[in-house]
Amino acid sequence: MKNRPLRTSVIGSYPFPGWLEFASQNLDQFGPDDISETQEDAVVAAVRDQVASGLDVITDGEVSRLDFNLSFYGYLRGIDLESAPPRRFGPPAHDQRGKHAITDTLTAPNGLGVVEEYERLVQVVESLGLANPPALKASIPGPYTLSGRLLPNEQYPDRWAITEAMLPLVSKELEDLVKVGCTEICVDEPSMSCYAWRGETERFVDIFNRTVAPIVGKARIDMHMCFGNFKARAVGKREPEAMFPDFLKLTVDEMHMEMTTLNFTALPLIKQVVEAGIDAAVGVIDVKSYHVESPEEVASRVRSALEYAPADKLVFAPDCGLSQTARWASRKKLASLVEGCRIVRKELGLD
Repeated sequence: MKNRPLRTSVIGSYPFPGWLEFASQNLDQFGPDDISETQEDAVVAAVRDQVASGLDVITDGEVSRLDFNLSFYGYLRGIDLESAPPRRFGPPAHDQRGKHAITDTLTAPNGLGVVEEYERLVQVVESLGLANPPALKASIPGPYTLSGRLLPNEQYPDRWAITEAMLPLVSKELEDLVKVGCTEICVDEPSMSCYAWRGETERFVDIFNRTVAPIVGKARIDMHMCFGNFKARAVGKREPEAMFPDFLKLTVDEMHMEMTTLNFTALPLIKQVVEAGIDAAVGVIDVKSYHVESPEEVASRVRSALEYAPADKLVFAPDCGLSQTARWASRKKLASLVEGCRIVRKELGLD
């Protein structure tokens, strides 16, 4: 599957069904078995939508995480889970999400929960009895991104120190994913691309490469880079050029780049990516807009990418995860993504 020309994929997340949104905001009304059933049902919904679109690669939609806090930070020991945002009202922005105080040494004695998510995904896909099932991908935030909502203290005086504490926890989760049979893992590090303009790219590369070192050669490693997508708002400075050339030293098989919101002005960068021996995953679907791209629009974008990279080195996906995009629009956008790639594949005689 990794060699399929013009491969279609997704970034980890998918929209919550309306009932899941309600459940996640009222968990005190549910018992543990109710919550488990709700999580599995949500994964079934996400998988069915992705399979119906015809994607080559799917994820569990990250819907069983319910909320970023309740997933990864809920698995950590040594933090205060109470997290009051500094601002609750007004236009949506990242300062409406709180940060957690660190109270002790950071550990994750039961892992970070991604292994259980992947095993649930496998079970759901197997239960569908598909003749030609899609490839499955797990996704996990990297240590630098995870460190962003933890407050420095005397033991961990800055974000770099917190990142170093998170690094072995993420690495262990990656190793455990491989042990249960996961063959493709996306390490999401949007915070790195958001802050690349500060000039610390070499340090970012070192952190990432040490994180994935235990699984190199054991699974396909993807990296997702974007400029933020909370309530369809970016948070980082949109300067993809700042990531290069240092990010070409990342130990990855596939590098995903947000392109649609940049009006494809950074598309020539994918030439550098493939020349470095990395597959270029190009964002051709705008997750921040309710304009539903037509298959012809997607096909035009695919043809533009082919000016800089060969078909067998290209992957196409939405700019970011679809968690902030309504489900009705996400279905249509994914269908157009797949059909647009199919149009070009036929033109090239690849189908």
